[in-house]
Amino acid sequence: MTTPTNGIPETMRAVVVHGPGNYVLEEVAVPRPGPGEALVRVEAVGICASDLKAYHGAAKFWGDENRPAWTESEVIPGHEFVGEVVEIDAEATARWGVAVGDRVVSEQIVPCWECRYCKRGQYWMCGPHDMYGFKRRNPGGMASYMVYPAEALVYKISKDIPAQHAAFTEPLSCALHAVERASIQFEDVVVVAGCGPIGLGMIAGAAAKSPAAVVALDMSAKKLEIAKKCGATHVVNISEQDPVQFVRDMTEGYGADVYLEGSGHPSAVKTGLNLLRKLGRYVEYSVFGSEVTVDWSIISDDKELDVLGAHLGPHCWPAAIRMLESGILPMDEICTHQLPLEKFQDGLDLVAEGTQSIKVSLIP
Repeated sequence: MTTPTNGIPETMRAVVVHGPGNYVLEEVAVPRPGPGEALVRVEAVGICASDLKAYHGAAKFWGDENRPAWTESEVIPGHEFVGEVVEIDAEATARWGVAVGDRVVSEQIVPCWECRYCKRGQYWMCGPHDMYGFKRRNPGGMASYMVYPAEALVYKISKDIPAQHAAFTEPLSCALHAVERASIQFEDVVVVAGCGPIGLGMIAGAAAKSPAAVVALDMSAKKLEIAKKCGATHVVNISEQDPVQFVRDMTEGYGADVYLEGSGHPSAVKTGLNLLRKLGRYVEYSVFGSEVTVDWSIISDDKELDVLGAHLGPHCWPAAIRMLESGILPMDEICTHQLPLEKFQDGLDLVAEGTQSIKVSLIP
């Protein structure tokens, strides 16, 4: 890298997408912020299932060659990140309340603020849907530096926590949004499927609502122990116990009030429909590797369920930041792997393998 007198390099290392399965670490120009924008030095960037799906290009991921690639080429990926502001103008400072030297995160979507959804306040479903790291318009965080555009939603976060913990704001906000969608009540029995990054966040968020019980499902004994530390009152190893029978036994045969699906396994969908009580609430927040088929009569004629989707983490970022800064979550056990940027392929492989890691982060 060559460094000018202002201390900001002219070039940087970045992961660049050249097509499905063709990601390359390259030397590229450091981006320059425009009016109302900020230049941020990236401290950490997490890898999630969406990154893996984009890496495979939706066609391979779904086994359908007619599906388009999930991300544009010549883009820098990475949508869950944290960094330090190194350059910002007065306009951006006034809008976001941040300054040079502050540690900041940005919501994963950069809304257009002009479409029907944005004008109705539903910015997370923005029509153009420009998320960091998927389109050339907004390069992501797998780089030494990135720009937060003027349209972005930006928040300050403490420097007293490790960078990889701060970058976890993105998946935690997503999990909290799913919890909000579930409208959890004090007397509810809540079941969470999957104890990965999203599932553990769901458990923590659900526990914060003080329901009667929070039941965690997974096949990993180690992850289930972490689930207890996140607030699960009961855990079920689904390789050893029938979760449907377990929940029926603890609810006098009725079933759970709420089911939060965060595993991404098709079998978990059927499990959730079967273990919910009549008039129960099902919330889906997974990236599936294949299409899922269920008996819709369970949803309608049998139980009259409320089935809800959840996308991104709208209005939940401040809460996620407070939770991370409070230290109540076992973040050292959740953030299992931190790798240098040049080992991004190892990071993707760890996420794909699934059993050795929970949250994998790159440290540029």
